[in-house]
Amino acid sequence: MRAVDIIIKKRDKGQLTAQEIEFFVRGFTNGDIPDYQASSFAMAVLLNGMTPFETTDLTLAMARSGQVLDLSKVVDIAVDKHSSGGVGDKTSISVMPMVAACGLPVGKMSGRGLGFSGGTLDKLESIPGYRVDLTTDEFKKQLKEKGIVLTGQSLDLAPADGKMYALRDVTGTVPSMPLIASSIMCKKIAGGANAIVLDVKVGLGAFMQTLEEGRELAELMVDIGRLAGRKTSALLSDMNQPLGAAVGNALEMVEAIETLHGGGPADFREHCLHLAAHVLFLGQRAKDLTEARALAEKSIADGSALKTLRMLVEAQGGDPAYVDDVSKFERAKYIEVVKAPRSGFISQVHARIVGEAAVALGAGRAKKGDPIDHAVGFIIHKKVGDRVEKDEPLFEIHANDQTKLAEARNEVLSAHQFSDKSVPPLPLFYE
Repeated sequence: MRAVDIIIKKRDKGQLTAQEIEFFVRGFTNGDIPDYQASSFAMAVLLNGMTPFETTDLTLAMARSGQVLDLSKVVDIAVDKHSSGGVGDKTSISVMPMVAACGLPVGKMSGRGLGFSGGTLDKLESIPGYRVDLTTDEFKKQLKEKGIVLTGQSLDLAPADGKMYALRDVTGTVPSMPLIASSIMCKKIAGGANAIVLDVKVGLGAFMQTLEEGRELAELMVDIGRLAGRKTSALLSDMNQPLGAAVGNALEMVEAIETLHGGGPADFREHCLHLAAHVLFLGQRAKDLTEARALAEKSIADGSALKTLRMLVEAQGGDPAYVDDVSKFERAKYIEVVKAPRSGFISQVHARIVGEAAVALGAGRAKKGDPIDHAVGFIIHKKVGDRVEKDEPLFEIHANDQTKLAEARNEVLSAHQFSDKSVPPLPLFYE
């Protein structure tokens, strides 16, 4: 068997066997198959797709490329929540502590920022000392003792995906349905989660632009989960505009923490409570979604969710004082409030434009290994459907470079569209 023959077969729209996929993934993982062939394979998959069977085989091969965790001796049930990426999506940082505070163990492995989509690890690293490189033994120990872990992929868990994930970001192969589905699900399967809730983003700032694409991805991932023996459910949520107000690593951490303090933007708080309810229900901590929602709300009201986040940060080497006092987070050198150029109703806040502008400021990576500037980003003051008056604050720019600030101002202004007539607000969830 040769890598080039597998690439050619997929290039010519053939269906790969489980053995061919296993061979390619194993060869790429151990270095026998070089980056350039893996890039070519990814592009062939992007252009020609994969069947559900091929995608499941790819998922399982990537999961088996390293250790597959068995957490049955550690906790009675381990849950995970995954978002398919978006702009301003800091939900894990609020939802996971809410769920763990309700007595449901959460073992989560997150990723870095990918394209214009922010990464949970990059956000968490804006807390000095926070470790995202726990070993498998540390993962298990912390899950057993604290009931919550939020770390990066360890090198021995789905290493094939870690390599492919970094490669996709710089070869234009991010928006591929089989590659997205297999990348998400292999980490969940390898990470030992028994129950998985998937938050599939749909819209201008998502990899899935339409509801139909989002539904296809959601159904594909739920099928993979079930075939692998995991309880899996998916929600389709809106990503036409940024979620919450903050876009940028430290700014999003502040917003996620403020939400656990009982504050935060209304749309973000509602999104988190709805997600937490689904996780608690799937994880059998509530008899229905109504009871699950009440548990999530209580975790914020009684301070237990905030206490759990503090415990998580401390357990992973971070400074817990940042959870108590968000003014400690690094601030950008230049902060500019941009005012509305006219009165009217907001008809669009183009999430992808805002996300790409944040990357250009330094909040994300243009290429593999780029450093992240944790302090930069935006605070978006208005949502679709809101009324705005001329010269009212529209958004804030947090920048460390005045040239980049000027470029960002124009970009984010262009993301805002206005209407003279009232505009209905966007739904948070579709189905």
